[in-house]
Amino acid sequence: MTELKARPITVIRDATERDLPSVLEIHNANIATSTAIWDEEQVGLDERQAWFETRTAAGLPILIADINGDVAGYASYGPWRPKSGYRYTVENSVYVADRFQRRGVATALLTALVARARLSGTVHAMIAAIETSNTGSIALHERFDFHTVGELPQVGWKFERWMDLTLMQLTLPIDPH
Repeated sequence: MTELKARPITVIRDATERDLPSVLEIHNANIATSTAIWDEEQVGLDERQAWFETRTAAGLPILIADINGDVAGYASYGPWRPKSGYRYTVENSVYVADRFQRRGVATALLTALVARARLSGTVHAMIAAIETSNTGSIALHERFDFHTVGELPQVGWKFERWMDLTLMQLTLPIDPH
């Protein structure tokens, strides 16, 4: 008789302050090993706490992918640029812990994040700014109807090389009146 293994259940939920150590771990791992985050210095819990408080006070989502009690990844969106004319435009971020890669976590997070943007009624354009060699992230965003709207060559420097930035956009219908 074949033994059936229970498939881990991914729950997408709003982040709480209790999640911040796990979010910090994922964030710093991306700083240290990937071009998903262009910072070069890791941050402390106080930085993630301030980020959390700023986002939640503004009513912006921070979503957690929870797999059997473990934080597998997180996603959020925040202001694209600080000028008031950009108030209907946000930039998204989706990060998955290494041990949960290729399990559909990023897809689940981006599904929920786009749904949250649609429900808000205040997001007209969602921007994804992706390092051009990150073809997995580009493909993920394409599956959600993000379109490449620009490429900026050699605008970043990390890991002793120039990095190019691909800008992708999803446009959502809203009435700003």
